[in-house]
Amino acid sequence: MSANDLCSAARPEPDQVLVDIADYVCNTTIDSDLAYETAHYCLMDTLACGFQALDYPACTKLLGPVVPGATLPGGARVPGTSYELEPVAGAFNIGTMIRWLDFNDTWLAAEWGHPSDNLGGILATADYLSRIARARGKDPLTMHDVLTAMIKAHEIQGVLALENSYNRVGLDHVLLVRVATTAVVTRMLGGDRDRVINAVSHAWLDGCALRTYRHAPNTGSRKSWAAGDATSRGVRLALIAMTGEMGYPSALTAQTWGYYDVLFKGQPFKFSQGYGSYVMENILFKISYPAEFHAQTAVEAAMTLHPQVKERLDDIDKVVIETQQPAMRIIDKTGPLDNPADRDHCIQYMAAVPMIFGRLTAADYEDAVAGDPRIDQMRSKMVVRENTDFTKDYFDPEKRYIGNAIQVFFNDGSKTDRVAVDFPIGHRQRRDEGIPQLKKKFASSVSTRLQQGQWKELDRLCANRDKLAATAVDDFMALLVV
Repeated sequence: MSANDLCSAARPEPDQVLVDIADYVCNTTIDSDLAYETAHYCLMDTLACGFQALDYPACTKLLGPVVPGATLPGGARVPGTSYELEPVAGAFNIGTMIRWLDFNDTWLAAEWGHPSDNLGGILATADYLSRIARARGKDPLTMHDVLTAMIKAHEIQGVLALENSYNRVGLDHVLLVRVATTAVVTRMLGGDRDRVINAVSHAWLDGCALRTYRHAPNTGSRKSWAAGDATSRGVRLALIAMTGEMGYPSALTAQTWGYYDVLFKGQPFKFSQGYGSYVMENILFKISYPAEFHAQTAVEAAMTLHPQVKERLDDIDKVVIETQQPAMRIIDKTGPLDNPADRDHCIQYMAAVPMIFGRLTAADYEDAVAGDPRIDQMRSKMVVRENTDFTKDYFDPEKRYIGNAIQVFFNDGSKTDRVAVDFPIGHRQRRDEGIPQLKKKFASSVSTRLQQGQWKELDRLCANRDKLAATAVDDFMALLVV
């Protein structure tokens, strides 16, 4: 390529990545019953996570309008509250609630993330559009539309993550939430293929948040609202694109100034498959424990060991934790833990609490529990090492396991069983075991915050997939507000 070519102002054709996303969002019909069934449960699980977060002032202080009084009667409603907001703020509120406790679904590949984070933008936009339509005498969106948008957002985020590691270059996975939300919300707003391409180009042009807030020594609560920020930004970019604002066709590939050259070490994205419904069908639920997903099986192993350990805490010589390579990189953490966000991303902490107390809840990351000296005493005796078989099975597309093993050794030379768990209860291979527990999580999280009549109707709807899918979005949202 000559210097003159580099200076050419000729506008190129859109990058293929942008085109593929737009074609998928605009033209693909989802015909997988398994995907819709899983999306139904994903909706329940994600709402459960949001309602649980309302117990934590650190979360609720961030909710509401951007500035006091800037509400929008007839706008997007925020579940579990009385807020009515414009959809950008509504998306931030819902997205922040969903992610706050690190308890919603997970996707693990070259990049990890939580595709249900996109529900913040999807649900806020769907409620806003439905209430406007109703006021104008038109038909509102249905929950089937919401489930379809969820499937597509999951797929965009998940497929982009399969072969492309953003964390390897220091970037945070919430970028993929922004991209996925932008695409599906632009389509929900009535955008055609060209406007989806334009909108998604802006999502890439926004660059990416750094992972600084997820890692020592800066781990903090921004990691709990970063996805809310990303999904709300997706709604904002979709609204901008719908005004007819121009896009940037080589946002990814432009030499020197494009995403690849600036942020991805000059490497283009790799894809092992196209867009369909694979991600939703194989999504990982966090059902039993609000723990970073790479440690879910470690928590299960620790719970199994609790009866063997609880009376011998002072006699422990060492605790050996075998894990996968990604867990070594992001949740193997020694030294003081400053706040709940630090603790729920520390595999040693997440294993110590259940071995000591026989439980792990969101409250166990708070200062009141973290102050128990036995936790740090046990952490100081832990050795975390990679099990290469766990790493291999983690990256195997036919398995997607998240294995951990724990064994405790005592001063007198005795030891516990080595307890290994290959995949957690939220894995697709344990759906029959997991879904009843997911339903219990939903009921216990939501029922006590609603009026009895609201809860009964919501429970009835969620027990019938067809009825829920046919329900108008604004009617569904009315069951969630207080």
